[in-house]
Amino acid sequence: MARVNNWQLGREMSYWYPESRPQKQFAAVFDTNKCIACQTCTLACKTTWTSGKGQEYMLWNNVETKPYGFYPLAWDLNLLDMLDGGNWNESGERPVYEGSTIFESAPAGERVLGWRPEDQDYSYPNVGEDDCAGQIDGGASIAGSHDMAWFYYLARICNHCTYPACLASCPRGSIYKRPEDGIVLVDQGRCRGYQECVKGCPYKKVFYNAMTGTSEKCIACFPKMESGIQPQCFVNCIGKIRMAGYLNTPENARADNPLDYLVHIKKVALPLFPQFGLEPNVYYIPPVHVPTSFTRQMFGPGVEKAIETYRNAVNDTDLAGLLGLFGSSERVMTKWRRIGETITGLDDDGNVLVNVPLKEPVHIRPAYDTLHQITRVNCP
Repeated sequence: MARVNNWQLGREMSYWYPESRPQKQFAAVFDTNKCIACQTCTLACKTTWTSGKGQEYMLWNNVETKPYGFYPLAWDLNLLDMLDGGNWNESGERPVYEGSTIFESAPAGERVLGWRPEDQDYSYPNVGEDDCAGQIDGGASIAGSHDMAWFYYLARICNHCTYPACLASCPRGSIYKRPEDGIVLVDQGRCRGYQECVKGCPYKKVFYNAMTGTSEKCIACFPKMESGIQPQCFVNCIGKIRMAGYLNTPENARADNPLDYLVHIKKVALPLFPQFGLEPNVYYIPPVHVPTSFTRQMFGPGVEKAIETYRNAVNDTDLAGLLGLFGSSERVMTKWRRIGETITGLDDDGNVLVNVPLKEPVHIRPAYDTLHQITRVNCP
């Protein structure tokens, strides 16, 4: 196995292929605090890509309620149990993961530590929906902290990982990572349906089509991305929780790149289960109301600091302004700037794609209209 650098782990790790980063890396940031689980993203993806025969159960995009929601069932719990935990050493400048990744934990004869869901595991896409952890006893009330009763929505797509487990698992070399943008695809002509990718992907975002005998997965709507337009699940998001773009490595981070700013500079967006070792490229702003004993396991050791930074956005005009760009344009914004009270999203050539105000104007009408001598009411 080759030794490759995984900056999310803070160390080198073993992987089945030498490190070969793309010219630019497709990436995304999801703000979990804004998701309302309307599933518009799920439907937008479903009606675009997976409405054919054999694709009925496929959800390239799904939204599940944590802590009890899963698709497929227990996709994360099963692997966490197999990995048997691992600690982060936070004594240095950057946290270092001291446990084993799914590549380093692979049993003899296997390339990846993984498991393959049963058909029935895909039968409950809305299990745990809106179910709270904990309960509120009679007479109790929530004041400040939500520790005693909480849930949140986790939207998921393929992470288009820097070190994909699906790619490492495939004995046919059917899965590849595009050098121009880092999007991970399945070559349908080479795939023979061995399903090792389904077993190997820890996020269970590769699906087997029994009608075609091949595996299929999220393609990050690459025809749209090539035209400078964000994917379907992004542009249809009601809550405006998503931003797609391209992410640099920490040493090459640019303050005028929206994703670099959120991930590397402000460190307010974190990867999903970085301890798996894939260097996933979808990042999450963690929920502010959930006990960090839960979210720390899911998003890594930077959770407390990320939440503190997010809560302070009201005093941080740059961060607040950039968060206001989410969902403001269908175009891919690879640059941004703030001048005074105006936030601007731009493309690679510096063309202005959208301007948004730092604060939305608010107009409050008097309850009594003196001109028409009538009291205004809100009509249902």
